[in-house]
Amino acid sequence: MTAPLILLTAGGTGGHLFPAEALANALKASGTKVALATDKRANAYAGSFPADEIVEIPSATPSGRSLPQMAKAALLLGQGTLKAASLIRRMRPAVVVGFGGYPTVPPVLAASFLKVPTVIHEANGVMGRANRLLARRATVIATGFANIKGVPSNVPGKIVHTGNPIRPAVLDAAKQPYASLEPQGKLRLLVVGGSQGARVMSDVVPPAIELLPPDLRARLVITQQARGEDLERVRDHYRKLDVEFEAEPFFKDLPHRLAQTHLVVSRSGASTVAELAVIGRPSILVPLPGSLDQDQAANAKTLGDLGAAIVCPQSDFTPERLANEIRLFFQEPDRLTRAAAAAHSASITDAAERLAQVVLTLIPSNNNGKNL
Repeated sequence: MTAPLILLTAGGTGGHLFPAEALANALKASGTKVALATDKRANAYAGSFPADEIVEIPSATPSGRSLPQMAKAALLLGQGTLKAASLIRRMRPAVVVGFGGYPTVPPVLAASFLKVPTVIHEANGVMGRANRLLARRATVIATGFANIKGVPSNVPGKIVHTGNPIRPAVLDAAKQPYASLEPQGKLRLLVVGGSQGARVMSDVVPPAIELLPPDLRARLVITQQARGEDLERVRDHYRKLDVEFEAEPFFKDLPHRLAQTHLVVSRSGASTVAELAVIGRPSILVPLPGSLDQDQAANAKTLGDLGAAIVCPQSDFTPERLANEIRLFFQEPDRLTRAAAAAHSASITDAAERLAQVVLTLIPSNNNGKNL
C-alpha cells in the first residue's frame, strides 16, 4: 500500500517553519510522506526541511490601510487558493496541517473545500489572525499552550493541547545540563531577536554592558544576533569596551549556543519560549510591542509566572534596567540556577510526537485522498 502523504503548510519564518520541521521528522519516522507548501521567505530554512517536495503558494497579508492594498491581498489569497486546490488534487494528501501565517490560508481553505481533513497548530498564547480565519474550517485545532486566547467561540473542530514541536537540534542541545555560574566565573550571555533580528537589542544591550563596572565586563562572554545594518556598530561598541564577544546576523547552530549560555536576552516568539523551556535556560524576555494580538506578551508570561524569565516590556527595556538585572545576577548567581530549573519544568519534549499522533488518526480509510 502506498504511504500516505501529509501536506504541511507554514509561513516562511523560523517561528512557523521550525515546529513544522519537527512534525515532519516525526511523521517521516512513522512511515508517511511529507510535502511542504510555503512562501518565498522560506528559502533560508527550506534546505534542511525533511520534505519530499516543497512548493511555493502565492499569499499576502491583508493588513494594508487602503482599499487597493486590501483588494490586492485578497486577489493574491484567491489565486493562492486556486493553486493550492490544483496542488491538492495532484498530490492527494491524506491530511493538511497548517502552522500559522497567511501562507497557510490558501492550502487549508482549499483542503477544506475539497473535504480533506485539516489540522491547524497555534503556537502562541493568543491565536493569530490567519488561524482565527481558518479555525471554523479545521478538523482539529492543536495548541502550543494549555490555555490560549482568541479562539473563536463554538468552533466545530476538536481542540487538543499538544505543545510546540521541537526540532531535533534543540532536543540534542537539551541533553546538556545547565552549568551554574561559578564564583568569579564568566557569565555567557546570548542576545537574540527572532529570525530577523531586532534593532532594539543592538540599541540597548551594548550601552547596558558599558554601564557595568570593568570587573563585571571582564567576566562576560557575549554572543549577539544583530541585523546586517546594525552589525558593525555593535561590534565597534564591544571592541571599545574590550569585552569577549561574537556578533553575527544569524547563527545556524543557535540551539547549541543556547545550551552553552547562562542567560538569554530575547524576544518571546513561541518557538523561542518552547526552546528555552526544553533546554532549560533563564531569560530576560522583551515581547514584540505594538502587535494587535500581543501574542509574545502572552508567551513570555508563561515563563515569567514560573520565575523562569524576567518579562520586560520594550518601553522599560533600557540600558540602565538591563545593566541592573545583569549586575544582580552576578551578585546572586543562584537565581540563574533556579530560573533554569523553573524553565525546564515547563518543557514538553514530545510535542512533535503528540501532534503526529493527532494527524495520523485523521488519515481516512481510503488513504491517499483518492476521492479527490
